[in-house]
Amino acid sequence: MADRAVPNLPARDMVATEAFYHRLGFATTFRDEGWMILTRGELTLEFFPHPGLNPWASDHGACLRVDDLDALYADFALAGLSPDPRAIPRLTPPERQPGVPRLFALVDDNGSLLRCLDNGPS
Repeated sequence: MADRAVPNLPARDMVATEAFYHRLGFATTFRDEGWMILTRGELTLEFFPHPGLNPWASDHGACLRVDDLDALYADFALAGLSPDPRAIPRLTPPERQPGVPRLFALVDDNGSLLRCLDNGPS
């Protein structure tokens, strides 16, 4: 297996977080009271319980770098999340920003920001 890093993110409610990510196509590969691992293809996210987390004040996040950004966005869009930049949860459409790869943003129900970036050239 290649070297890799796996984000560890907080979950106010492990059951609700699991359901949220299942809507995005993730599957549960491990779960107990203190830890949860979700995968979607080669993407892996791990969660720990954080019941007092305020999603509006969360500063947690991760970057997901993928080969087919448009396909991932299309799959995530099927969950029907709001594109409103003030909503939690939300999904913003892909965009280009100077000096960075094309990206879109997903904010989960815990307030964690997942920047989804294209592996292709900036």
